[in-house]
Amino acid sequence: MTKAWRIIRKKRLHDAFTGEGARIGGGRWNHVGTPVVYVSETLSLAALELFVHFTRKDIKLVKSLVAIPLDIPNSLKTEEVSVKKLKLGWRVSPPSNYTKDIGTKWAQGGTSSILRVPSALIPDEYNLVLNPKHADFVKIRIGNPQPFTLDERMWK
Repeated sequence: MTKAWRIIRKKRLHDAFTGEGARIGGGRWNHVGTPVVYVSETLSLAALELFVHFTRKDIKLVKSLVAIPLDIPNSLKTEEVSVKKLKLGWRVSPPSNYTKDIGTKWAQGGTSSILRVPSALIPDEYNLVLNPKHADFVKIRIGNPQPFTLDERMWK
């Protein structure tokens, strides 16, 4: 069983695993219009991935966060994007079409429910892109949300 984490605002619990947010806004590994769910292999990476999108004014939001654990059966097929095979510059911000094309092609291909991708923040650690439209997605066990906060010292 593989453990993963997603941190979201409590008010988004109802659509936390629909892929709707990424479909509307796009992300590093998907174009607008492609629903996917981003999770991280560790809680600390999930927190860091969230934090880089915050501004100083978002400090009030930290009291409205929840962390959701996931258990992913090892039997589920996972595809992986190797950092060694990515072109230089894949970590740029905002994300380039290069990485968006990779993830969108994977999601549309429907070959697996999980794409393991390196974190642009810490390339030696991994995020998982989940395809909520894939038949195996329902085999992922979504745990109970638990309160989560970021230490206010992070805004120094």
